[in-house]
Amino acid sequence: MQIRLKKSLYLGLAALSFGAVAAVSTTASAKSYATAGAYKTLTAAATSRNVASTGTNALYSKPGTVKGAKVVASKATMKTLAASKKSANYFRAYGVKTTNRGSVYYKVVSMDGKYRGYVYGGKSTSTFAGGIKSANTTTTASLPTQVNNYYLKDTSTNTLWTAPKYTQYKASKVSLLGAVKTDKFTIDKAATKTREGSLYYHVTDTADSSVSGWIYAGGLTTTAPATTATDNNSVTVKYVDANYNSVGSSSDWVTSTTGTTKGDALSTSDLSSLNTFVSANVPSGYTVSDTDLTSATYGSTIQVKVAKAATSKVTFKAEGSATTDTSTITAASLAAKAFPSLTTSEQKIFTGDADDAIDISTATVFTSGKLKTLTGATETDADGNQTYKVYTFDATTTKSANSSAKYGDGVTAYYTVTTKTGAAPSTTTDSGNTDYVGE
Repeated sequence: MQIRLKKSLYLGLAALSFGAVAAVSTTASAKSYATAGAYKTLTAAATSRNVASTGTNALYSKPGTVKGAKVVASKATMKTLAASKKSANYFRAYGVKTTNRGSVYYKVVSMDGKYRGYVYGGKSTSTFAGGIKSANTTTTASLPTQVNNYYLKDTSTNTLWTAPKYTQYKASKVSLLGAVKTDKFTIDKAATKTREGSLYYHVTDTADSSVSGWIYAGGLTTTAPATTATDNNSVTVKYVDANYNSVGSSSDWVTSTTGTTKGDALSTSDLSSLNTFVSANVPSGYTVSDTDLTSATYGSTIQVKVAKAATSKVTFKAEGSATTDTSTITAASLAAKAFPSLTTSEQKIFTGDADDAIDISTATVFTSGKLKTLTGATETDADGNQTYKVYTFDATTTKSANSSAKYGDGVTAYYTVTTKTGAAPSTTTDSGNTDYVGE
């Protein structure tokens, strides 16, 4: 009887002990996880909620000490993001939960949206601490000396943003609908991205103030872009040979005059501008042989005849008693030791259609320009007397001697000679351009 009682009591105590242990174990297990309070949305200004990882805490799907929390970004990853030089790796804090243990967890998202979750933020909801800290994603920069008359260089590469990219969460591109590439912009703010160090300007379209935003400084230019060709403001120039086969590529001349309309005749000033354009855009190796621009209208296509270009070289001769009694004038024999330098426009007199005759006797560069008079170098005789020769262009003799010359043929320019006493005057205009003229 006593033995049975003892056994029952023992078993009862044993059962009681087991139950107590189970209860303690259950309580201990329940207390190993924290519980989180209600989620609260942060209402402070968005720009004041930009934060950076400190690298001391991981990012979780829930507050880290709550049951079921999973790692979104490990402590090692958060440490890498903390040291990043990219604005994309900043975070925006937008919500908060506080656990029953007094730990604050902030809901954050990276500026590029790649990481989103809860990170330990200290013990107070009034400041960021623990795994994150406040961040200034940009710093104020100085305005440039010039703030007006800028153009957008290439919006496919650098366009306007509501904030420099990734310096604010969900910074987005600004719509340029209604703006045209010739619109001018004014700079009113400047900032540098803290991590990258790149400079951004805030600009406003002077033609439409609703178009404004931030742009990388390198995306602006003070050079006005070419106006887009339309039927109302342009003429297409097509270069053709004698058989009307296309030569090179067609190009569009665009007027600077506003309010022109397709089909209207060009104004006198626009005809002059078109003529200059035609000459400047002749395909390489060709020269204009025939053109009539008077029939051009806005929106039309004109055909300009071109021919293979040929360039003549010129030999300079000093006349004696006749054209058969001559001596060559060399660059070395001149006071400047060089022929006068000719501009591109002046040199064109020597280039033309290979089938056309060349008449340098009427060229202004010879008759009244830089080649009209050449000054010889100072010559000193045995007694120390100094003299120099002055060569003056002879149009009549030159025309007679080159009567059958065509572009590409060698031609000779003839000069009469006068000898003067004293040293030859110094010159600063003769700088030795012999691209089209030579010995």
